[in-house]
Amino acid sequence: MKRFQKVVMIKASLLTAGHLGALCSALSGKDPNKPSKKNKDAKDGAASPASSRDANQSPVLTPASSTSTLNDIRNKPLPLATPASVRELFMQKIDQCNVIFDFNDASADMKSKEIKRLALHELLDYVANNRQVIGEAFDPEEDEPVLEVAWPHIQVVYEFFLRFIESQDFNTNIAKAYIDHSFVLQLLELFDSEDPLLNLRSFIRKSINNVFFQFTYETERFNGIAELLEILGSIINGFALPLKEEHKTFLTRVLLPLHKVKSLSMYHPQLAYCIVQFLEKDASLTEEVVLGLLRYWPKVNSTKEVMFLNEVEDIFEVMDPAEFAKVQEPLFHQLAKSVASPHFQVAERALYFWNNEYFCNLVSDNVEIILPIMFAPLYENSKGHWNRTIHGMVYNAMKLFMEINPQLFDDCSHEYTEQQNSAAARENMRQRKWQAIAEQANQRRLTNGANGRGHSGSVSRPGDVDPASDDNQKRLDSLKLQDGDRRERLPALHERQQSTGSARSGR
Repeated sequence: MKRFQKVVMIKASLLTAGHLGALCSALSGKDPNKPSKKNKDAKDGAASPASSRDANQSPVLTPASSTSTLNDIRNKPLPLATPASVRELFMQKIDQCNVIFDFNDASADMKSKEIKRLALHELLDYVANNRQVIGEAFDPEEDEPVLEVAWPHIQVVYEFFLRFIESQDFNTNIAKAYIDHSFVLQLLELFDSEDPLLNLRSFIRKSINNVFFQFTYETERFNGIAELLEILGSIINGFALPLKEEHKTFLTRVLLPLHKVKSLSMYHPQLAYCIVQFLEKDASLTEEVVLGLLRYWPKVNSTKEVMFLNEVEDIFEVMDPAEFAKVQEPLFHQLAKSVASPHFQVAERALYFWNNEYFCNLVSDNVEIILPIMFAPLYENSKGHWNRTIHGMVYNAMKLFMEINPQLFDDCSHEYTEQQNSAAARENMRQRKWQAIAEQANQRRLTNGANGRGHSGSVSRPGDVDPASDDNQKRLDSLKLQDGDRRERLPALHERQQSTGSARSGR
């Protein structure tokens, strides 16, 4: 079967109708040695004179004429042929390989079978080791890429294999036997193409986008997200500058929403790489990316929050100082929450930022804005966090702030002390405000209750009829509701209400 597989590959590459017919029958599970009636008639005397036998039997070469013809061609190897005669000899060898033998009888035509096998191997070696076997013999050096001249046929062959694999009758267990090292090597060699397939690139990106959309907003189940993102990382790396609006939209509407999926850990390294590649291409996207991360920042998932912190540090490595100034306030408000987290891994990962030299340089240039945000959580963690490792890391961060701007550090310390001292007064003020609101609510409730009792004391006269209620009753009757029991009860209920009102007025 492995030998037959090579024959199939050669026949598909030659793109002849007869070969594709044999290929279809072979791949569909039928005997590849049983040709159709049309193929039998096309042999032109190459088949056995006994071709009038049962149609299920394969045609056989005659040992006299056909074998001698094969011997003559076999003695003319392709590598030794002259350039003028190589094309004709190549076609002759292809024609002799069209002869199909009867393999039901292993002892029949053994010599002819061996000759054909050697010819097939010769064709295989020649096609594998020589360029432009099918097509133009001269490859000019042009600035524009040379597209695959045989693509109209090759596309149909690819489409055929694709439809075959997608068939419901396709048996994967049988196919696995043929996915071997040789198959993988041949598949990789297909990438050695001069056709850049520019017309398909946009379609490929849109198809990948659709996979991501379905994964993010519908199923949250797809095993190949990491591999797709890894491929996209290479694609993004090759984007030309300036970036197209289509690519920016892909970043904001496709990549950033992938952060909210529960299974982020399965593909986060590849996703972070794609994000960083975009920022390296266009630094102006930093603000949109950082704000998008803050929008999807996890609230209770500590493992996911650590991954977000890892990605933020990667973004810091490529962040421009001017772009950092745009996002420093919302970003450090979130970092302050992470530093104050009771989960020691989250707090530890956030404090590791102060070990990054470039991060510290950005902080020192904007310390007037950052230190007032970070002072309170750092100071409180230095006193109250349960993990001793956090104490040491907080001390190093506060020491760095003190060295950068001692005066500002003292001002923040003094302000924090005043806030703590006035905390009791602020709490009393808050309690008084809530008490005043409660009293106003009680007063309003009493007032509304008194007004309600005044209205309920009015006595309706027996003859009074509410016009609005009569109109509503007429509308209900005109609707002809299907609930017959309810319609029968409505007049009785109306009479009962009138009698009750008369009794109350009599009292």
